[in-house]
Amino acid sequence: MEHRKLVIIGSGAAGWTAALYAARAGLKPLVVAGIQPGGQLTITDDVENYPGFPDPIGGPELMARMEAQALRYGTEVVHDTIVRVDFDRYPYVLEGDGHQWKADAVIIATGAAARWLGVEGEKTYMGRGVSACATCDGFFYRGKEVAVVGGGNTAVEEALYLANLCSKVHLIHRRDSLKAERILQERLFANPKVEIHWNRAVAEIAGTEGLTGGVTHVILDRTDGTGPQEEIRVDGVFAAIGHDPATAVFRGQVDLDEHGYVKVSPGTARTSRPLIMAAGDCADPHWRQAVTAAGMGCMAALDIERSLATKNG
Repeated sequence: MEHRKLVIIGSGAAGWTAALYAARAGLKPLVVAGIQPGGQLTITDDVENYPGFPDPIGGPELMARMEAQALRYGTEVVHDTIVRVDFDRYPYVLEGDGHQWKADAVIIATGAAARWLGVEGEKTYMGRGVSACATCDGFFYRGKEVAVVGGGNTAVEEALYLANLCSKVHLIHRRDSLKAERILQERLFANPKVEIHWNRAVAEIAGTEGLTGGVTHVILDRTDGTGPQEEIRVDGVFAAIGHDPATAVFRGQVDLDEHGYVKVSPGTARTSRPLIMAAGDCADPHWRQAVTAAGMGCMAALDIERSLATKNG
């Protein structure tokens, strides 16, 4: 079993930033890239809010640049997926589909995935009218009509954010009441640019084909069975029914919250285990931005560097 000083699990913005800082500190990190190398940004066409790029940059290109920068300073990468860990033993034990490692320190940067609607047309128009991040993509719909699907805090927050940019926001919810906090509901109800479609579920996302095609409308089912389908003209659809952190393999090994996010000490990337950090969307249920993930990756690597120096000093 190969022994490494630092293993980073995940290869999104958090993982590559952690690798860059760790490599420059001489820790010779190993990145286990995971099932989706590059993370969520690999399904993002244009990134306009990452500092340092005055022109939009494709998500896959941004991830490729981060990887190249980390590799330049000595990061190693293996394309494998961690399927089991043992953090009760030290050095820590990590098992992939094809490799096994012992590690003095670990950074968990496995990310989180948006829950999609699973309806016809969703995959077809992904990145061309379908999104799961208003902060990331709302700018593209300035002055246009959009739909937000969901009824919890995330959906209401996304709708309120988009109402500042769009001409109209259609909030589509399958029930007759929202699950969001009362104060958020009050703000939503008071916003004249938001129309709520109660007891409705998206049956299909439709649009035009071709390279310049995009979403033109959504078809809604009535969940209360009171009538026929409806059609709403929109330019974009935002799925806001939650995210699932990719942390199942760590259950029982580090502390997770009730939604599966890795618990970290406030203002740090420290988990419940020494020399195990968590960074990015797997530990961040609130912001879920590439730049915040990168910041957490930096924090995690710097903390590991100092902790190992103290331990070995």
